[in-house]
Amino acid sequence: MEQVDAVVIGAGVIGLAVGRALALAGREVMVLESENAIGTGTSSRNSEVIHAGIYYPAGSLKARLCVQGKAMLYAYCAERAVGHQRLGKLIVATSPDQVKALDGIIAKAAANGVQDLQKLTSEQARALEPALVCEAALLSPSTGVVDSHGLMLSLQGDLENAGGLLALVSPVQHIGLKQGTATHPIRVSTQDGTELACRVLVNAAGLSAVALAQRMDGLNKSLLPQAHCAKGNYFTLAVKAPFSRLIYPVPEKAGLGVHLTLDLGGQAKFGPDVQWVSDPADLQVDPRRGDAFYAEVRRYWPGLPDGALQPGYAGMRPKISGPDEAAADFMIQGPADHGVPGLVNLLGIESPGLTSSLAIAAHVNHLLQETV
Repeated sequence: MEQVDAVVIGAGVIGLAVGRALALAGREVMVLESENAIGTGTSSRNSEVIHAGIYYPAGSLKARLCVQGKAMLYAYCAERAVGHQRLGKLIVATSPDQVKALDGIIAKAAANGVQDLQKLTSEQARALEPALVCEAALLSPSTGVVDSHGLMLSLQGDLENAGGLLALVSPVQHIGLKQGTATHPIRVSTQDGTELACRVLVNAAGLSAVALAQRMDGLNKSLLPQAHCAKGNYFTLAVKAPFSRLIYPVPEKAGLGVHLTLDLGGQAKFGPDVQWVSDPADLQVDPRRGDAFYAEVRRYWPGLPDGALQPGYAGMRPKISGPDEAAADFMIQGPADHGVPGLVNLLGIESPGLTSSLAIAAHVNHLLQETV
């Protein structure tokens, strides 16, 4: 049985960031990925937005790690020449009732340490974005976009330069938390028969993280949440968008509404919506959902032409709260939570996971500092 100090399961943006942090801290790290490339799951099927940290409950992990992660991510991308732009975002109220909600958003953001929101009148918002129609808006200047694949390639490079290894096509078959060796007590078996004994194991398997934790021998399963899948469909815009900033409606319960985002090339897309599904592999976009997109988008962009929306792609949120429940916080279970030295389970890491990735990695590294 081969011995390695740390094993990270999952080579999405979170797993790569965690592997990098552990390797830079001096650990011998192996990142296991079931697919034949990095970042093929949730990490490659999102809006690529760098979130400001506005919406999350004060004191939550999402709030704290998003605000920390945003600053870390902008600094990292600038240092490593990873493509990104601080475009700014407008949160738009399209009815008088929603105008009142803007003050609540300002207060929630301030409680999270986000102090740069600016309240705009309809006229001020239209001065920035002439095609926009709204009653009022908030400007978030620290919201941006990032080349998520470029980010992951950079994190992989850091991991490998620090001596870490990435093993693709290495799905995990079995985990025994007390079945390794005296010094490396956690045993990880992969589908090809590889047996690894490690001191530290980080479950960053995204959509599969809860199921993977359920299969761990020696873990108290009553501590684990139930996994849910909330599909997010995106539609692309066939014409050039008349916007230079991201446009978000006032948030709805399970998501942030059908918003307009721009990639680094200026291409616009709309989404994601929220579609609860049972199969995490259900990633086909039903063109019929476009009807609802037109209705939602025209609340703030009445000039959206007929026929301009085309089915784009879908992503899957790895949720640990269901359709009729309040959105759950990130669940980062370390040794203090489950009593297993050296184990961290990262569960329900949905948005703002991309923004928070470097901060999550630093948090995991801190949780594992007592595991030598």
